[in-house]
Amino acid sequence: MNTVVFFFTGGTISMKVDPVLGGAVPALSGEEILAHDPELSRLANLEVVNFGRLAGPQVTPQHMWDLSEQIRAALERSEVSGVVVTHGTDTLEETAFFLDLRHHSPKPVVVIGAMRNASELSYDGPANVRAAVRVAIDEGACGQGVLVLLNETIHAAAHATKMDTQAIDTFQSPVFGPLGIVDKDRVYFARMLKYRQTIVTSALELRVDLFQMYAGADGRFIDSARVQGARGIVIEGTGRGNVPPMTLPAIQRAIDAGLPVLLATRCAQGRVLDAYAYEGSGKDLRNRGVIFAGSLTGAKARILLMLALGITSEVKELKNLIEAGQYF
Repeated sequence: MNTVVFFFTGGTISMKVDPVLGGAVPALSGEEILAHDPELSRLANLEVVNFGRLAGPQVTPQHMWDLSEQIRAALERSEVSGVVVTHGTDTLEETAFFLDLRHHSPKPVVVIGAMRNASELSYDGPANVRAAVRVAIDEGACGQGVLVLLNETIHAAAHATKMDTQAIDTFQSPVFGPLGIVDKDRVYFARMLKYRQTIVTSALELRVDLFQMYAGADGRFIDSARVQGARGIVIEGTGRGNVPPMTLPAIQRAIDAGLPVLLATRCAQGRVLDAYAYEGSGKDLRNRGVIFAGSLTGAKARILLMLALGITSEVKELKNLIEAGQYF
């Protein structure tokens, strides 16, 4: 029988309402979450690792690194068919992408969460757990890297993003669409990833800052990040990847200081491109040496840069590494 290792990190899927605090908080262990569906043992041998009881915003890149190391060790065991990770949905896409960039095994890793807590009648945690087990033991999931699964819809980690604050189908792949679905009789993959990027590094650079552009923005925060020791900067530009002209001096100072500056878009879908040539446009930024992050969100672009900086701090090497990825 297949063995699936569950890493429980917290999130809404582990929460119940605390009447004293007046809201939902992490409360359930991994064993208690699995106990909601006693029929799971018919699908696979389940192992539980209670990694933590963290709400999504409490998860840090160091947590992601430690989790990826433990997952790697679990997948090296011959009897393990796959891994399931429960996570808070607020930062689930960042952790899933982080794990995907460091995932080199053909065995699947499935990251799930819940949008409703265990005190609610419509608690969606058990359904997501069952679907994840089915995907983790399905041959079609092999070689697809880390997958995001909620509402019986399978997404690639690089493509999935949270689109709604409370909807059950909040996770979407707005650029490329989902990989497949979990139906009552089978797991169905409608498409397969042609290419996914992985990064081999023994280090992680934590000092990478992210800034979103807006009308009238200037460069104060970019300058502050540089002065205070940032090793990389990610900018969420407007549209195709454009910035207000008042930010340009600070961006140039960061580039002149040898910092990699990575450009994403604040739009929900689409990719950055040097399609415009006015001051502050994508072409202007490209000419200054800014690296393009393709269709990645700013949060994922930051994850990519943090891991890439574990390999090299040379901007030209980072540009080749990042822009050779699948996000274009």
